[in-house]
Amino acid sequence: MTFLNLNNVPHLSLRREVVNTAVRMNAAGINHGKSGNVSTRAVNIQGDTEGFLITPTGIDYETLQAEQIVYVNMDGVYSGEVLPSSEWQFHRDIYAARPEIHSIVHTHSIFATTLASHHRDIPPFHYMIAIAGGRNIRCAPYATFGTAELSAAAVTALEGRTACLLAQHGAIACGATLKKALALAVEVEVLAKMYWHALQLGEPPQLSDDEMGRVIEKFKTYGQQPAGL
Repeated sequence: MTFLNLNNVPHLSLRREVVNTAVRMNAAGINHGKSGNVSTRAVNIQGDTEGFLITPTGIDYETLQAEQIVYVNMDGVYSGEVLPSSEWQFHRDIYAARPEIHSIVHTHSIFATTLASHHRDIPPFHYMIAIAGGRNIRCAPYATFGTAELSAAAVTALEGRTACLLAQHGAIACGATLKKALALAVEVEVLAKMYWHALQLGEPPQLSDDEMGRVIEKFKTYGQQPAGL
């Protein structure tokens, strides 16, 4: 990987949005300290190379400045005065595999990580599981953080989904915007908490594939729709 220096700060408003999302992630109680990371798609200063903006490694989100958000292109070349998150590779590989995804939030939230520590998927015990795009929220197998192995495992677990767990690690939530990715990360943690509590009474019953298919279809038009739709 090559380190580049820029004399200016492109994408300043987008960088601020990344910082705000990281701060909100911790404030929402789905992450803590310097763990987790946030990214969103961007192009380089010349506007001709695709990449993404990502939180740096080892800097407290409460003191993080927009200028410290790191631009990484799809070849893994990064620019700025600080190092990118150690997890930049799975962000890059998710963006490469999923063009519809524009933002990613990675957390070490308590209940999602508790389930992930047992390598558990979150099954369709509740219809809201469909919010992540499928009949369950998969748990990717364990791999060392920051490695190509972890990246490949995350991309596979996210096939047909917008969220997954990472075994003995945490959770990933993806969206068309930073706001949507963060909202999904919160919802995944709520579902993980519900499932953990349900497990105290034993494995809960699961909704059928047919029912989950109906819910997934209903979610495509859920909420406020433009007039005429």
